Amino acid sequence: MTTSRWLDNPQRYGRISRGLHWLMAALFAWQFAGALLYVSIGDTALTRFVGASHFTMGFTLFILVLLRGAWGLANLRRRPPHPGRLGRAATTGHAAIYALMVVVPSLALLRQYGSGKPFAPYGIPLMPERDSKIAWLMLPADLLHYWLGFTLLVIVLGHAGMVVLHRTLWKEDVLTRMT
Repeated sequence: MTTSRWLDNPQRYGRISRGLHWLMAALFAWQFAGALLYVSIGDTALTRFVGASHFTMGFTLFILVLLRGAWGLANLRRRPPHPGRLGRAATTGHAAIYALMVVVPSLALLRQYGSGKPFAPYGIPLMPERDSKIAWLMLPADLLHYWLGFTLLVIVLGHAGMVVLHRTLWKEDVLTRMT
């Protein structure tokens, strides 16, 4: 098997980019499902079941977005082009998605550290327990994590909606680049 299938090219994204995209899409769907369930039905056995993985999934997504960003930068010159005004809009939309995918979990990690509670995703101790809280570290996430998370959801839904518009309105099958 040649390496060209793994790398991006001007016609479509390579296997690594596509794998990261769809893995992250599935994990974000789980995260958003949990958040939407909690907002709509409150604290129940179902929301606790789905929400039990929220911290670990968020951390996983944070690591994946960093890897995906590095991979994207390494493949930048090979990726499918986004020409014209719509291309600039797509680039801006993608930049907003990436920025939020970094900022939202960063805020959560900052809050977690400030809380003094231990954090050990997958049993890996990242933050030890402390006796006291650091309120000013928790404040940014308390104010923004929720709202920026739902802003990310809206932009991601817009991203998916643009795929449909490309297909139906402009007769461009951009989805095949990522499938």
